[in-house]
Amino acid sequence: MTDSMPLLSVDGVSVTFGGIVALDGLTFGVERGQIAGLIGPNGAGKTTLFNVISRLYEPTSGNITFDGHDLLTVPAHRIAKVGIARTFQNLALWPGLNVLENVMVGAHSRTRMGFVRSTLRLGSRKEERSLRDESYQLLHELDLGEHAFRPAAGLPFGTLKRIEIARALAARPKFLILDEPASGLTHSEVAELAEQIRLLRVRYNLTVLLVEHHMAMVMSISDKVVVLDFGKKIADGRPPIVQNDPAVIEAYLGAPETETRRG
Repeated sequence: MTDSMPLLSVDGVSVTFGGIVALDGLTFGVERGQIAGLIGPNGAGKTTLFNVISRLYEPTSGNITFDGHDLLTVPAHRIAKVGIARTFQNLALWPGLNVLENVMVGAHSRTRMGFVRSTLRLGSRKEERSLRDESYQLLHELDLGEHAFRPAAGLPFGTLKRIEIARALAARPKFLILDEPASGLTHSEVAELAEQIRLLRVRYNLTVLLVEHHMAMVMSISDKVVVLDFGKKIADGRPPIVQNDPAVIEAYLGAPETETRRG
């Protein structure tokens, strides 16, 4: 599944907020077709990196290359067009729309019509029907079909997290960024999600970058794991190697996940 050049290359990326260093010279790559886990104690810089990749933050220094192109020249509103989609640690769904409509928002990012024109009925009805059918199929593939016409507001948190994944997939990304997708799920649901991510990777020819606090899940599905602590990379490699790295063990023992730090 790999190519000679990583799909995503992060090279010396630093981010500072005033005097606080959130990322410090971070360098790593994600090969095409990989599932890569990004882990570290709270405040290690994981979400900061996600926000840089999705162009919500500008790095203080460094470069990011995606699919051979300079990602830092891409504005945030065009990130879906280059093939990147993401979910969020805190839900970013539209509570006033039903589940199917929320998924269709993701699909509209790759059309000429756009979501606003669609809601005003200014686009092609044929294109709209096609997007609706595709989005409905995605919901069924994620076992969410029964919720398609229900309002997003009021559904269980774990269900809403899976709806976010469906919406991200509706954009037909090459690269899927998952920010704590197992948050709010039961133990059995976490295991089901892990298997689902594996299947989606193959079905949609995806490369995945995953942040998740369920370590068993990360280690079971990741081809490689990158570990951050205080914005620096302290380990990078296959899960068995990373799990036994003394620096990784020290970081987790020395900085419990309940401790509050920035990033």
